[in-house]
Amino acid sequence: MAIIKAFKGYRPRKDIVEKVASPPYDVINTEEARELAKDNPLSFLHVVRSEIDLPEGTDPYDGQVYQKAKENLDGLVTEGILVEDREPSLYLYQQQMGNHKQIGLVACASIEDYENDFIKKHELTRADKEKDRIRHVDTLNANTGPVFLTYPARREIDALVSEQIQTDPEYHFQTDDSVYHTLWHIKDPKVISQFVDHFAELPALYVADGHHRSASAYKVGMLRKEKNPQHTGDEEYNYFLAVLFPGEQLKIMDYNRVVKDLNGLSETEFLAQVKERFAVTEMSEKQQYKPEKKHTIGMYFAGKWYKLTPKDGTYTPDDPVKSLDVAILMDNLLSPILNIGDPRKDKRIDFVGGIRGLNELEKRVNQGEAVAFAMYPTSVKDLMEIADSGEIMPPKSTWFEPKLKSGMIVHFLS
Repeated sequence: MAIIKAFKGYRPRKDIVEKVASPPYDVINTEEARELAKDNPLSFLHVVRSEIDLPEGTDPYDGQVYQKAKENLDGLVTEGILVEDREPSLYLYQQQMGNHKQIGLVACASIEDYENDFIKKHELTRADKEKDRIRHVDTLNANTGPVFLTYPARREIDALVSEQIQTDPEYHFQTDDSVYHTLWHIKDPKVISQFVDHFAELPALYVADGHHRSASAYKVGMLRKEKNPQHTGDEEYNYFLAVLFPGEQLKIMDYNRVVKDLNGLSETEFLAQVKERFAVTEMSEKQQYKPEKKHTIGMYFAGKWYKLTPKDGTYTPDDPVKSLDVAILMDNLLSPILNIGDPRKDKRIDFVGGIRGLNELEKRVNQGEAVAFAMYPTSVKDLMEIADSGEIMPPKSTWFEPKLKSGMIVHFLS
């Protein structure tokens, strides 16, 4: 059973929510955060990217960064920018990007479910990033950004959600990226019990995005459990902030690749080696190629677009991991031809979210990088099957849009 819990969220006042809500910490760098927040002292970037309030060049992992984040968060509460809800609550968070709409339940998920692998993962975490989030959560005594969870859709949950969104929302605003954000506050104990009971019937939950946030929340909870001789299991540190979306509503975009050099090969040698493993179709002049189905890959190279189709025998169709397009590209081209090692650490490869489009790939190559690859998006079905099998996806397999805003709801651990 999935354990979810209502909680007393800290939220911005209605009149300032647009100023507070910010991008999540991990989709922008320090310089971008500083620019976005420079004229906005209420931006939650001062909490999730607090190095912007310290001298330029400050190491983002320096201890004073976490202390500054705590100071800034405490200030938002003291000044009445973030206000605690009076009763334990759940929330519905709807995002609309163009014609795409998704509605998730904001609740606390259980570190016990995380430990028991009822909350399933599909990515490995990096020790340095995990340590960073542990220090951030522990120092601030709060989950400042939600974990993006998904689940197999259920009619009973859909019906309850549809019923609740007939009421007036707490927030409704549009951000600079043209995404509409709408939030409903659920405080009726009977409705909360219905949600809790329905989620208890689910076979599993899945981390869609936020593996480092969920891992750090779990480890902070375990540290506090060890230090608390009066531990009961009901403490707030046993739970972490999450937004739970039905899988059928989610939009996974392509997560594309750019490689800086050809590993010492000439353009002719490189293309010849690619043709050994892929059927290669050259596009006409100025024609872009965006993969239209699974097992097709776009390649931009030497001013031209190509369609790559893996040849028979280059992958195992029945293997849920090896049959992913990102794995096929890695196993047949990036590793053997371009000598890319661990893509999480190799500085010769970079990853570009699909929301930036094919023009961004062309720009990168035209400005001096060697080759770019446009991928067909991994599906939610692939994600769930791999997580169910206990396997791990290759790095940078999924890019979810729209992104969840930080600062709309904060969960304190005590």
